[in-house]
Amino acid sequence: MISLNKVNKQFGKLRALQEVSLAIALGKSYALLGPNGSGKTTLIKSILGLVVPTSGDILFEGKSILNQCAYRAKIGYMPQIGHFPQNMKIGQLIDMMKNIRGEVNEIDDDLIRDFKLYSMYDKPMHALSGGTRQKVSAALAFMFKAPVLILDEPTAGLDPLSVEILKEKIIAERGIGKVLLITSHILSDLDDLAGDVIYIQDGKVQYNDSIHNLKEDTQEKRLGKAIASWLGQQEFLSNITK
Repeated sequence: MISLNKVNKQFGKLRALQEVSLAIALGKSYALLGPNGSGKTTLIKSILGLVVPTSGDILFEGKSILNQCAYRAKIGYMPQIGHFPQNMKIGQLIDMMKNIRGEVNEIDDDLIRDFKLYSMYDKPMHALSGGTRQKVSAALAFMFKAPVLILDEPTAGLDPLSVEILKEKIIAERGIGKVLLITSHILSDLDDLAGDVIYIQDGKVQYNDSIHNLKEDTQEKRLGKAIASWLGQQEFLSNITK
């Protein structure tokens, strides 16, 4: 579905991505992990075409995305922090997104309904709490039934009930074979949401395999502990090879 072939991105002297090669397959759900500044956001923005790689290529359904934009209609994107027109009301924002997308046979309004956003359609964005902004962002990401969903810290700022609503929605979308690429610092959430893990550090892919295999290799039952154990193993191996 999405292929990255030796993708590099350099900002001045900073090498944000280094020789990143990945195959992101239809029907799989990926946890994209790594410390702050590891290159996760640059990777996501490169897939979205918001950042142009210094070298390498990204293919979507077998075609290069360079100088292309139509493929983005097949991606639902939930940024970590949504930036919306401050004076626009929720209803106006949703109508605007429908108009931008053009002809759509039907929309997915599950999250609009479950987050009770219909009752807040007349509220302007500047009057919303951070959590409600996050709900709007989530609703927009799922609204057009895109086959690919990229969710950047989707549960951040949400109350516990809303977290469960969103997690149930993500699990449902995973169940019908969509591609999901999810970043989160709350690793306990990802145990339920993802089947594979991509770990990036210093712009390089350090791990790319199933969460099941990671847990088997580390003899840990939870993703957070498995990642910590694996990182400890890598540090140990690095020290003895110096």
